[in-house]
Amino acid sequence: MNSLLLASENPGKLSEILDLLADLPVEVVTPQTLGLRLQVVEDGQTYADNARRKALAFAHAGKMVALGDDSGLEVEALGGRPGIYSARFAPWEGATDADRRRYLLQQLQGRPQPEGVGGWPARFHCTVAVAAPSGEIRFAEGECPGVIISEERGTNGFGYDPVFYLPEYGQTMAELGMEVKNRISHRARAVQAAKPILIEMLGLD
Repeated sequence: MNSLLLASENPGKLSEILDLLADLPVEVVTPQTLGLRLQVVEDGQTYADNARRKALAFAHAGKMVALGDDSGLEVEALGGRPGIYSARFAPWEGATDADRRRYLLQQLQGRPQPEGVGGWPARFHCTVAVAAPSGEIRFAEGECPGVIISEERGTNGFGYDPVFYLPEYGQTMAELGMEVKNRISHRARAVQAAKPILIEMLGLD
C-alpha cells in the first residue's frame, strides 16, 4: 500500500485529516510514526506559501508524498485579520488557543456588528499542498463561512472553534459532532478537493 505523510504535529489537525482520508486505500503516516521532528519556518506571505514549505520539507525528509496545510481565520471587521497569522495572533509569548481567542474578542470589542447577524462575520480558510519528493506540488482550497460570537461554546475542536458560530446549525464549530465538522469545515473541504490530486500522485487509480 502506498504511504502518505501528514506534514503536521498538531494533534487536533492530525485527528481531523486522518478521519478525512480514511476512505482512501493509502497508509497515512504521521511525523511521530517516523520519528521526524522538523521545524518549518512559516513566514510565507500566503497560505499557499506556508503549506508548500511544510509539504516539501516533509516530503524530502520522509521520502514520500506529503500533505501539508495552512489555515486561518479571516474576520471582516478586522480587515481579514488574523488570516495567515491566526496561530500567532496573540502578542504574548507562549500564548495558548484560549489566549488567542481572548485577544481576538478584545480586538472586536466596540466594533459594529451587522444587523441581525448576532456577531462579526468571518470565515475559515484552508489551503492544502500535496508534494512529492521530486518537488512536484499541487494545491487545493476550502472555506467555511460563519460568525464570531463573544461567548465561548463547546469543547470539541481547537483554535478558534469555540467562538466560530455557524448560523445554519445553531452551533459553534466546537459544538459540532466530528461527522458534521468533517463535512463542512474549511479543512474538510480542502482535503476533499485534494483527493483527486492524492489519487493521481499516489497512483491510486
